[in-house]
Amino acid sequence: MLITGKSVFLRAIEEKDFISISKSFQDEEILYMTGTRTILNKEQIKIAHRNFSINPTRYDFAICLLESGQIIGDLSISEIDFDNKKAVFRIALHHKENHGRGYGTEATKLALRFTFEELKLNRLELQVFSHNIRGIRAYEKAGFKKEGILRQALFMNGTYSDEIIMSVIQEDYDLKDS
Repeated sequence: MLITGKSVFLRAIEEKDFISISKSFQDEEILYMTGTRTILNKEQIKIAHRNFSINPTRYDFAICLLESGQIIGDLSISEIDFDNKKAVFRIALHHKENHGRGYGTEATKLALRFTFEELKLNRLELQVFSHNIRGIRAYEKAGFKKEGILRQALFMNGTYSDEIIMSVIQEDYDLKDS
């Protein structure tokens, strides 16, 4: 499966992608932005991916540059609940040099297209920490709206951060084309 945008495309994660994914676990800033405490090595990522790939309530994608095919990140649509037509979203760009270039926003929009047009869901939600200002802006540009705040839900690097709940519903997605 290939989902193509203007600068990036989404494809299924392949074994060759595990190197890039494992390198992202070595970046302190990326770990902080995502609130990640557990650092996975390449073998653990391989095992996790094997488990994810047989989970019918989850889709994982590599985010790749259109011009070179190079992987720059990954995203997932998980916890798919077809009865209630909703799912959870997560994204990570693996290298800081790709931050601030619009790749994350574009990949998020491609994930929204897949969620609403292919999976026919009504809601895609995410959690983001209040210190991840760049991520919050990218989510808002892609159409996510803030719904609620779990105050001081994360204690990391000696400080508390709020966890912000955001979502896009089918109606919001449909309005973007109006």
